[in-house]
Amino acid sequence: MSQVDALLESNLPHLKLLNRGKVRDIYDVDENHMLIVTSDRLSAFDVILPQPIPGKGEVLTRVANFWFNRTKEITPNHLSDKPLSEVVPDEGQRATLGDRALVVRKLKPLPVEAVVRGYLIGSGWKDYQRTGGVCGIQLPEGLQQADKLPEAIYTPSTKAEIGEHDENISFEQTVELLGQELAEKVRDISLRIYTECAAFAREKGIIIADTKFEFGQDGEGNLYLIDEVLTPDSSRFWPADQYRPGISPPSFDKQYVRDYLETLDWDKTPPGPELPQEVIDQTSAKYREAETRLTGN
Repeated sequence: MSQVDALLESNLPHLKLLNRGKVRDIYDVDENHMLIVTSDRLSAFDVILPQPIPGKGEVLTRVANFWFNRTKEITPNHLSDKPLSEVVPDEGQRATLGDRALVVRKLKPLPVEAVVRGYLIGSGWKDYQRTGGVCGIQLPEGLQQADKLPEAIYTPSTKAEIGEHDENISFEQTVELLGQELAEKVRDISLRIYTECAAFAREKGIIIADTKFEFGQDGEGNLYLIDEVLTPDSSRFWPADQYRPGISPPSFDKQYVRDYLETLDWDKTPPGPELPQEVIDQTSAKYREAETRLTGN
């Protein structure tokens, strides 16, 4: 067990653990704040795999912060000005956590994942082959796998519990869950963030094929971008110089692990299979390269 895993297993004893997700642990700080710690755990097909990807949590946190800062003029986010030293006073614990810990506003998450697709890949490609559309949105005939869509589309889903699968829902269903005004706001902000950030990433040599956002509200009903944004865990990243329509392009994200898992005789239910060291090392390197290309760090 790594130092980070050991610290998280101890649950940062001075803080109350509110939730242990597939990747993130959330701790109660006070009435208005929480501590989010992004672990090195890897979830594939909604199953947490037995081995971590070294350094992944720090990469995800830095990449998310990069995008939170770039998108704060579009919509506010959950980042707080409260110093980490006030929340984790132990210097050794802070050093172990590294860049993976964030103090954020305490907000109420919306029960919808805002999925935006710019390219025809994954479950969208399978849906298109069956129906000629994606999640009920009809698309032009004759598109190939990994083709760029005429324009980005919004295909929301429900947020599943650990071990369960997200389910695609229609925009009309999000209206039933959120109300017309809030549903439209979430859709429009999601499409704008994806469109503007995908254009920026393309200049850096990365195609963001699709992504998912999460939002929360404060007590006054104000909307905030939460959780993570445009990371290799929440998005499909492709190297632009290797992109070719008609095939599933190589990726910087956990699709590399998914592709390996698809070669196994595994029914995609817990427990997840052990990964070869080569797959772990290659995945770790891909996450780091994505960060370097996007941020220059």
